[in-house]
Amino acid sequence: MSRSGSDRAPAGPAPRFAVVGNPDNRRVTLFADAVRAAGLPAPRVVPWERVLRADGAEFAADETVRLDSPGENPEVDRLLRGVQDPTRVEGSALWYARFTEAVRGLRGGVRLDDADELAVLFDKRRCHAALAAADVPVPPSPTSGPGAVRVTGWDDVRAVMRDHRMPRLFVKLAHGSSASGVLAVEAAGGGRVRATTSVELTPDGRLFNSLEVRRYERERDVAAIVDTLAPDGLHLERWLPKASQRGRAADLRVVVVAGRATHAVVRTSASPLTNLHLGGSRGDLDAARDAVEAAGARWADVLAVCERAAACFPRTLCVGVDLLPAVGWRRFAVGEVNAFGDLLPRLTGLPGSGAEGLDTYAAQVAAVLRRTADPSHPHHQHHAHSHSHRTGSTHVSA
Repeated sequence: MSRSGSDRAPAGPAPRFAVVGNPDNRRVTLFADAVRAAGLPAPRVVPWERVLRADGAEFAADETVRLDSPGENPEVDRLLRGVQDPTRVEGSALWYARFTEAVRGLRGGVRLDDADELAVLFDKRRCHAALAAADVPVPPSPTSGPGAVRVTGWDDVRAVMRDHRMPRLFVKLAHGSSASGVLAVEAAGGGRVRATTSVELTPDGRLFNSLEVRRYERERDVAAIVDTLAPDGLHLERWLPKASQRGRAADLRVVVVAGRATHAVVRTSASPLTNLHLGGSRGDLDAARDAVEAAGARWADVLAVCERAAACFPRTLCVGVDLLPAVGWRRFAVGEVNAFGDLLPRLTGLPGSGAEGLDTYAAQVAAVLRRTADPSHPHHQHHAHSHSHRTGSTHVSA
């Protein structure tokens, strides 16, 4: 077990933790382990199912409240998406509406996740626009920011490919996660297209998430998938050629805790989708760092890009940043920022990060202990109230 951060935090009043999550989920278990390892009482667990059925939950003023992913629970998924089969792809727009409403129904406590920022993080169009406005490098996208294109179906995707000179692009559900509904689309010459995706299209037109990455070569199949997904909202991004490691496409998941990049993992894949549950595998982080420096760049600057992305969400303690290295390992772009991107079991902190020897959950506990002990810390008084105002992704693992 990784050691806790309690030995390095100054003496001060110990926080009482509560976590909103699915009680038997490994995310909740790992966080509870980190809290106990820090010498604190186990967190009070408030199930997402109870929150959704009761239209909210109450927390004591001195409770430090962490929100965890509502994923990997069929009943919670049914309550959020309104579908009976959790493997179905559709329903992400309803998931978003119900999830953000549920977050705003949480009352009291000191929050580690901000409701307004979560609403942006779980909308890829808004998140992309926020990053671009902060001069964080991102792939070009016609569906975010001023003058955003609205995508109502495959014909609109085809028009974007033509009008924006994007022969290769990613089509993503605006509120999707874990690569659900993602298609890597490319022009194949002669007016043809092909798409690589984990979506399974059945003969009767239904869409299912699959652990198998497949390629569709017939445009009518690609169009059928996109047209079915479009009512949930779509986000388009230019498909940037990525660096490789041992002949496999590579990117990085970098966890940022309290503004500092603390953990990183390289993900490699034979397909454009590097998610580990879709056949991706962990790559060699030391080799990636060496490749960056051999290209004349600085590893510290790579991590700084992730910290700049996280700085767009200053009231959220921890995010996972998907960083896309360009061919040659010299330039980088932020693909996504994930609110629940810290599921990296047994991975300990980067050298010099302040989280050496800590897993991602212990690093967050240590950060809270430091904040609690320092009343002058800018986040010390981050109390959440019942939000009456409204603002317009992902329960993901790496």
